[in-house]
Parts: sequence; C-alpha cells; structure tokens
Amino acid sequence: MAYDHELADRVRELLSGVDGVREKRMFGGLAFLVHGNMAVAASSEGGLLVRVEPDEGERLLGEGVQPMVMRGREMRGWLRVDAAVVGTGPRLREWVTRGVSYAAALPAKD
Repeated sequence: MAYDHELADRVRELLSGVDGVREKRMFGGLAFLVHGNMAVAASSEGGLLVRVEPDEGERLLGEGVQPMVMRGREMRGWLRVDAAVVGTGPRLREWVTRGVSYAAALPAKD
C-alpha cells in the first residue's frame, strides 16, 4: 500500500516555514525530517508515524494510537497514529507538533 498523499500534503502544509524540514521516502512512506532527524511520516500502512520522547510513549497510547512495530519488534519512541485520529486539522497539528518538537530537540544530523 502506498502512503496517503493527501495526509502527506496536509503535513507538508503544517511544516511550511519550519526551519530545517526535509522530505525523504522511507519504509514505503514519506518521512519529514527536522535537521536530519525523522519527526513524522505518512505511513505506507496508513496514518501517521510520530517520533516522541521514549519515556512518554506509553502515556500517549490510546484509541487509534499504538506503538510502532517493525519486523515484529516494538520501536520505543515511535507511535502509529491511525488516519481517523488525525482526520481533523487540530488533531493532526497536535501530533505533528509533538513529533517536530522532539526531533528539533535532538542534535542535528545535517
């Protein structure tokens, strides 16, 4: 399954004007990096992947929000947010802001 291009466009719009944002195709989806650190991605499995403070990940779990699992292994600090959860502008902005804030706090890679 290809990533949701409409969702990617909505994320791109939210990130316009944010310093150091770059797009990169990764894992069959479209990732948005901040100074080289992945922040969010339009997932090839639908919805949004969001990078979060690893110690906060469990607290953020809930309806439509689960840990990201890759090759059978849970990826600490990454959450999969269902498309229905980010269907509205305010909810998408909340999750994108969370991912960008964490990625921007990391040492730059570019």
